[in-house]
Amino acid sequence: MNEQQEQDRHWMQHALMLADRAEALGEVPVGAVVVLDGEVIGEGWNHPISGHDPTAHAEMMALRRAAARVGNYRLPEADLYVTIEPCTMCAGAMVHARIRRLVYGAAEEKSGVAKSNGQLFQQPWFNHLIKVEDAVLAEKCSAKISAFFSRRREEKKALRKAEKAAKGLQGG
Repeated sequence: MNEQQEQDRHWMQHALMLADRAEALGEVPVGAVVVLDGEVIGEGWNHPISGHDPTAHAEMMALRRAAARVGNYRLPEADLYVTIEPCTMCAGAMVHARIRRLVYGAAEEKSGVAKSNGQLFQQPWFNHLIKVEDAVLAEKCSAKISAFFSRRREEKKALRKAEKAAKGLQGG
């Protein structure tokens, strides 16, 4: 493993820790960190539901904090690490911020746009190209998301069962 791969794994571990914060809020566990010259300049985790903000994705929050910290909306030498492949909104924000490099963990087959759908970062109409590295700690990132949705399905199933039982008691 080379030095860059070691750094990528280190920062992805940090993003996974941030994903735990999202999960603690009942949000989809996604975490993101913006790194410049080996230093964290912005962190974020999903909280669109609890924050009542459809743009409160982990990447958006990390970009906002990073831009505020450096005092510039452009982050041309910064790298963004995120636990799951970004959506269109987040990809657009990264292009506008001029992120140098995107590193993500798990693929998002439904709405990911780095490689799964449309390869957005490779489109010729963008005035800034972002280097993309995928599948860093992919198994850990994917397992975190899968476990979350599995738990959520079980909780909904148990709730439906309890509601059905309550209705049976009320009707009898």
